[in-house]
Order: sequence, then C-alpha cells, then structure tokens
Amino acid sequence: MERLSVLVNTGVLAATLRMATPLIFGGIGSTLSERSGILNLGIEGTMLMGAFGAAMASLLTGSPWLGVLGGMTIGSLVGLSHAFMCIRFKASQTVIGTGINILAMGVTPLLLHAYHNNPGNTPPVPPLSSITLPLISEIPWIGAVIGRHSPLTYIALLLVPVSSFFLFKTRTGLRIRAVGEHPRAADTVGVNVFRMQYLSLALCGALVGMGGAYLSLSQVAMFVKNMTAGRGFMSMAAMIFGKWKPFGVLGAALLFGFADGLQMSIQSAGWPIPTDFLLAVPYALTIIVLTGFVGKAVGPSQVGKPYIK
Repeated sequence: MERLSVLVNTGVLAATLRMATPLIFGGIGSTLSERSGILNLGIEGTMLMGAFGAAMASLLTGSPWLGVLGGMTIGSLVGLSHAFMCIRFKASQTVIGTGINILAMGVTPLLLHAYHNNPGNTPPVPPLSSITLPLISEIPWIGAVIGRHSPLTYIALLLVPVSSFFLFKTRTGLRIRAVGEHPRAADTVGVNVFRMQYLSLALCGALVGMGGAYLSLSQVAMFVKNMTAGRGFMSMAAMIFGKWKPFGVLGAALLFGFADGLQMSIQSAGWPIPTDFLLAVPYALTIIVLTGFVGKAVGPSQVGKPYIK
C-alpha cells in the first residue's frame, strides 16, 4: 500500500500538471504550424531561445511578466524567420528546423558568456510566483492537485479549449486547416496561403516561447544551458499522439507529465532504482507511445511540401 501511495498521490498529480505545462504550449504551437502545412522540427530550439529571452528580459527589467513577453517575442521572431526561409526561398523545412535547434544550442551559451562571463547559466532572475485559486484550493485532494500553480500553468490549460475553438470554429482556423490540406484549392477561393502560414508560425513561436518562459521563470528562476532537455521534441510527440488536436495534445502532455512526476516521486521515496533509468522514463514512454500506440496517425496532407503558386 505504501508503494502504491508513492505512485499515485496528490504530489505526483500536481507535478504532472507542472511537467505538462511546457509540453502543452509546445504541442499546441506545433499543431498550429503543421495545420498550416509547415513542418516545424525547430520546436526544441525555439523553446530554448524563448527560455533565454524570458530570463534575460526578466533579469534586465525586473518584471517576470515582461520576461514572458520577451520569451514570446523571441519565439515569434524565430517562427517568422522559419516561415520566411520556407516560404520565400522554398528551403527544406526539415533542414531549417534542424538548423534552428543547432543554432539555439550554440548561440545561447555564446550570449550568456558575453553578458555574464558564464556560458552555463544566468544569475537568478525575478520569477513568476505561484498563485492560489480561491475556493478550489480549499477542496480536499482536488485543491492539493490544482489549487496552487504558476499562472502559466493555468494559461496553458485555458489555451486548450481556446485553441480548439480557434482552429475548428472560426473562419481563420478553417483557412489555416484548408491551407494545410489543399493550399491550391484554398488559394483558388481567395485565401492568402502565405499569410495564413506566416500567421500560424508567428503564433506557434509565441506559444513555444511561452513554454520556454515557463521553464526559466517558473521552474528554476534562471536560464540554464540546454534546459529544455528534449521537451520540444516531446511536444511534437504530444502533437502526433494527440492527432493534431488541442485536446489530444493535452491528454498526451498529461501522460508524459505523469511519467516525469512519477520518476521524481520514486526518486524522493528512495527506491533502489538507478537514477539514470528513472530520468529516462519520460523519454522512453515517448518512444513507446509513438511506435506502439499511435497507430496510423495521419497529419495534414501538405505538411513539409512548399506551396508554389
């Protein structure tokens, strides 16, 4: 019974929400990108640069909310740069995304060294304080799970229904989906294909940047070299597992978050399991899900294919 309480308790479930937060931002951001027909493998690098931008903006201004804005701005600029190279020059979307990841891993330590003479991390930055939900926090068990979190966690949860409504119930969402499925048909009826793709990549970058801001302002209150640690790739896995739908992304992100929260609980309980093995659990689960349970997950038909008028 004691072993079971380590596996399922309010602490693990609260940690699930915390660990799922950047994956929700990243998963919904990459969903918007691929729904418009742009393959975005640069989610990891965009999230890393968003985390760096958020930490630096918070450090220089003293305001964590300006830090969040800084992370979103950097993410949007990266997304727009990706869109420009893929749309204007018809560059390989796979190569551009991979290049963004490599660039982020190299340029963030370089800028850290130039500013702080330390390529490993920034000084502590003004963090985003957790907030307590009135009434809900007082409910037994439920309050311990969802009653107190970073405001970005609640924003991520609200983003799920909002983005679902945007994609499937609004004219702009319909146009984005049409561009990702059949851009020539959308162009024929007057939809500006490239404008929809630029919009989608800008929104994608802003959301992924917000996920990075969560890491550097809520999780550790500083930027640490390569702190995303694969969460961008896990976000893409959540998108695929969720069948390119926001509520599906939420379910996948919670699953991966639960695996992360579980390994932390097992470590703190002192179980005789090697730490390296426990740390690998979320990533192993990602691989298992993608290879064994996703099935024939079919994304938008024009993903990765540049549109030529």
